[in-house]
Amino acid sequence: MTLILFTQIFVGLALVFTVAAFGWRLRLFNALARPVDRSTPKGNPRLGILYAFTLGMAPWAKESTRRHGIAYLRGVAFHLGIFLVLGILILSPWLYLLPVTWRTLLALGAALGALLGLAGFIARFAEHNLKALSTPDDYTAVLVVSLFQASAGLWLVYAPALPLFYIVSAIMLVYAPFSKIRHCIYYAYSRLFFGKFVGSRAVLPHSQQGAR
Repeated sequence: MTLILFTQIFVGLALVFTVAAFGWRLRLFNALARPVDRSTPKGNPRLGILYAFTLGMAPWAKESTRRHGIAYLRGVAFHLGIFLVLGILILSPWLYLLPVTWRTLLALGAALGALLGLAGFIARFAEHNLKALSTPDDYTAVLVVSLFQASAGLWLVYAPALPLFYIVSAIMLVYAPFSKIRHCIYYAYSRLFFGKFVGSRAVLPHSQQGAR
């Protein structure tokens, strides 16, 4: 068995484990009792949900992001880099078919995500308030994901690094369900509940209906 095949199987098993672990967490989450909103709806929940997943995520929607625009953009680009590299991982057996130009562009995207992740890692040491709020898991999660992105970028420009990419990917995937990385499965729920609530109350988006 070649090293590439061995690490490919390794990361495949890690992916199966992660999907199963996240599925189990979601099952537990869905089994929890939820309080019933007994108030009379004043607006459209669908409009609230639409707002929550669009303009409600814009930098001007919250005071914290309005005041820290650079950190907001860094975070958005970092997370986009994560999705990019997850796609690269899934499609890795076939990416050799892409032209060199496309692989180089993907490598640059992965490298940018890694650099922004490293910037966020350093910021947790440099910024007093952020440092006070950070836990060991915050540091570890950002570092592991940044290495995940960096290893993808390295492999795309240096083919022998593929086993390294698979090993780092497997470590990240196995670590994810036990770390803050698992917020990826709760974030959509939080936006959904937020949107449904403010839509029903006609609080957001601000409209003439809500003003009445």
